[in-house]
Amino acid sequence: MDEATRFETRDTPPWLFPLLGGLAAGLIGIVVVSLLLIFPDAAKDQNHALTTPMPEPRLQTDPAADLKRYKAEAMERLTGYGWADREHGIAHIPIDEAMHRVAERGIADWPAGARREGQ
Repeated sequence: MDEATRFETRDTPPWLFPLLGGLAAGLIGIVVVSLLLIFPDAAKDQNHALTTPMPEPRLQTDPAADLKRYKAEAMERLTGYGWADREHGIAHIPIDEAMHRVAERGIADWPAGARREGQ
């Protein structure tokens, strides 16, 4: 061995790595054992599935009739007269008539130049 070659004199002692590994393994073992003691049922294989089937929700008994009734009510409102707010004197008119009135008279408080720009 050459005297000019130097070695690190402050090296980690070889017994430190097995000691740290043993401490880590011991700590993991303590955690596992303590969790098994705290939660004893966690390691058991239990079936948590429902034993009886859930009833399906019956939100609509006749969806086709409900849709037909909804469309009829919507068309009645679009094509008929009625009150939107009776207390304030606001009524609704058929949509065809409303479109004719807007085409003839325009919209109140609408800028005059805006109609020409949109065309």
